[in-house]
Amino acid sequence: MASQSVKSYRRNQLKMSVEKCSDSACDLLNQDQDMGADVRHDVNANLEPRKRAPASKPPFTLGDVKRAIPPHCFKRSVLRSFSYILYDVTAIALLYHVTSYYALLPLPLSSPTRGTTPTQPPWSATKSSCRKKRLDVTWWDRVTDNPPGRILRLTLTLLLGLTMYLTFNSAGRPYERFASHFDPDSPIYSRSKRVWIFLSDVGIAVVCYGLYHLALSRGVAWLACYYFCPLAVTNAFVVTVTLLQHTHPSLPHYSSVEWDWLRGALSTVDRDYGVLNHIFHHINDTHIAHHLFSTMPHYHAQEATAAIKPVLGEYYQFDDTPVLKSLYREMKECVFVEPEGEKKGVYWFNGVM
Repeated sequence: MASQSVKSYRRNQLKMSVEKCSDSACDLLNQDQDMGADVRHDVNANLEPRKRAPASKPPFTLGDVKRAIPPHCFKRSVLRSFSYILYDVTAIALLYHVTSYYALLPLPLSSPTRGTTPTQPPWSATKSSCRKKRLDVTWWDRVTDNPPGRILRLTLTLLLGLTMYLTFNSAGRPYERFASHFDPDSPIYSRSKRVWIFLSDVGIAVVCYGLYHLALSRGVAWLACYYFCPLAVTNAFVVTVTLLQHTHPSLPHYSSVEWDWLRGALSTVDRDYGVLNHIFHHINDTHIAHHLFSTMPHYHAQEATAAIKPVLGEYYQFDDTPVLKSLYREMKECVFVEPEGEKKGVYWFNGVM
């Protein structure tokens, strides 16, 4: 009798132990499932589309943004401006983007000779048309819609993009007839700009004449090494900065139905290029402020950017993706624009053809 009681007790203890172990196993399983769910949530979070900038009319005005900036940021100094040229003379060609809107000098010196230096693009030509873009799909986009094709397209864009744009209006706004930035009678320009384009062409012709005599005296190989190679690097930097500042999957584009000046000016992105920020005089990480106040000296743009961020809120866009990765991504994802949803007049970049 006692033996049966002991056996019954042991069976009950064993049953309780098994049930307890089962409960623990279930708890561990549930915990693992919860952890798995968290991991899947994190993975899914990384796969979610990039947050877009608001496309609605901003709740603030340009005056609100300007009032947030310290007044001294709008004051220009000729001495300090030219000190940056002496500080980084090797990057002088990149300053055309900053100086094109009188952001360095206290007086509007509309000199047609700017842009006629050996490694500078024509200033008058680029100033008058830099905001016009074409965002449709071409046969070239379809042929290069693959990894090797994108690398080829990126390489050609960096090396020849600026030259093709200025000469043949490649990737520019379409016109009813042939348009070239070197043609004073081009439909790109208004009548008042034609004299400046002509004078700019004269300056370019003088430079070309000088290069011709350099080739005769030093040789074509010398000219290619000391002129065309630096020119190619300069053009690549100009295209890189301009492309990445205005091309991003999170930026909206507008038709005439929705477009207004403030929303158009905010359709750009600040980017971090690391040490190149200093070489480019921070035109890349303060470009939104430059769009809003193009006559502000570039050496005050960092302070102004910090001041306007709280006012802009989600309308301020920043991306610190490395340059090469950004170039390839934009070549892949920003091929054309199309509307989404029922909102008319607002377009977003897409790369799926």
